[in-house]
Amino acid sequence: MLITVLEVLRTEKKYEINSLHSVQKLKCVLSAGLKADPHNGENGYMVRSLYFDSLFDDDYADKESGLERRKKIRLRIYDSEAQTAKLELKEKRGQSQLKRSLAIPKVQAQKLAAGDYNVLRETDNKLAREIFFLMQEGLYRPKAIVEYKRLAYTLAENDTRITIDSRLSATEASFDLFSKNLYLYPIMQGIVLEVKYNCFLLDYVKDLVNFINKEETSVSKYILARKISRY
Repeated sequence: MLITVLEVLRTEKKYEINSLHSVQKLKCVLSAGLKADPHNGENGYMVRSLYFDSLFDDDYADKESGLERRKKIRLRIYDSEAQTAKLELKEKRGQSQLKRSLAIPKVQAQKLAAGDYNVLRETDNKLAREIFFLMQEGLYRPKAIVEYKRLAYTLAENDTRITIDSRLSATEASFDLFSKNLYLYPIMQGIVLEVKYNCFLLDYVKDLVNFINKEETSVSKYILARKISRY
């Protein structure tokens, strides 16, 4: 198992946008003012995540209750033919989000999705052990896959990253993260704009997104994905 751990601590703001005109204008403004992610391509790159939750959906309940301290555990890939997956533990701490991740081989990701958490004990990596004990204690199970297209824009100052997520879809019927024929259903018609940064958001970056004139939202892709089984 690979043991390189990536750790990112940032403030995160989310906005839901349903106007096609606003989305197109936003893309133009961000392309002109920030650096486009080299993986963007013409229509963005795929993001596919498999979310885990406890036997009693504690993480789901914590999000719905708006707790200041909560977490998500997920596997993430960017291509169905990928040979590795990112195992992530994302924790909300007030206004900040701490995301720690490590890359694991495809075969171990598949075992994890099948409920075999012992693969996380095959390394002396601290994060892997932490996730193992969380999943074992809470009797974690795979709950939903979420997929969307992402356009990302970055700025070196304050580690600023702005993303536009569209074509949000999900399934609770299959947990085959690497499937090339995954049946997904739409979970949202609009797009999710996420603004992430350290310390403070530069004024001119604020101006770039202010024109959308939207209030922040707590929209969660995982919560949207669970709408069938939870209601």
